[in-house]
Amino acid sequence: MKKGQSNRLTEQQKEGQGPITIFHKDAQIHDKEVGNTSLFVMKQLEYEFPLLKFRYRKELSKKEINEALQKIDSYLGQTLFVESASIRPDGGLIEVQDDNGNWRVVLVSEAKHQGKDIENIQAGKLVGKNNNQDLMAAGNAIERAYKNVNEIANFMLAERYFPYILFLEGSNFLTQNVTVTRPDGRKVTLVYNDGILNRLDRLTAANYGMPINTNLCENRFVKCNGATIMLQAASIYTKGKGGHWNDEDMIMVMLDVARTSLKMLGSDIFEQLSKR
Repeated sequence: MKKGQSNRLTEQQKEGQGPITIFHKDAQIHDKEVGNTSLFVMKQLEYEFPLLKFRYRKELSKKEINEALQKIDSYLGQTLFVESASIRPDGGLIEVQDDNGNWRVVLVSEAKHQGKDIENIQAGKLVGKNNNQDLMAAGNAIERAYKNVNEIANFMLAERYFPYILFLEGSNFLTQNVTVTRPDGRKVTLVYNDGILNRLDRLTAANYGMPINTNLCENRFVKCNGATIMLQAASIYTKGKGGHWNDEDMIMVMLDVARTSLKMLGSDIFEQLSKR
């Protein structure tokens, strides 16, 4: 994207006042009505960039994914056993229409909770087979998130950005030790790097071990054995102290990633922006 195109996009964003407007009282009421942070983010993007056309959808079919792969190489996207197969990321997909009328992904988001140790300790509840333990060994349910990450990566293999966000919360995603007090006054410390408890290392396979709580939307290109490899990395955000994500924090992250997507698409949506 040329510098002038990026500046034009930035100017239009400033006119929308960015996140300043989204927490206006009326906007908060509207958020409760739609009940979905992704829809709220799309409304804010429409406000900031009124010349662009956005859409939201809850699912993406395997057929569409295969078609996108086929456009890159006919050897790809050949296998489909269930014609109606699709993926449904928790937050759905937000897309923008480019100058050629094609819909391009701007944002995909998932919110996952795993590990209720903090809540259980605060409630005085013991766990385990004999109900005599403070902590429950972490499960592997979160690893199902990989399927959606990989499918969106396939769908966006021709793009130079990857706007996939994983919001994590729960005691299995701590980044520092947390001490919790039971009702009887006994204190229990959750050690963040305990292999029985923490599952962050398993999920960082989705971002090549790059930093968490970081916008990794713009793809990284690395050199290896004389070849250039494009890395599509999920942006993983976690409440490292064991807290819960609120709508405001999630929206701020989602808008940041969505704006990065639009900047990466600048040359493909420039004609629409230049009409202002």
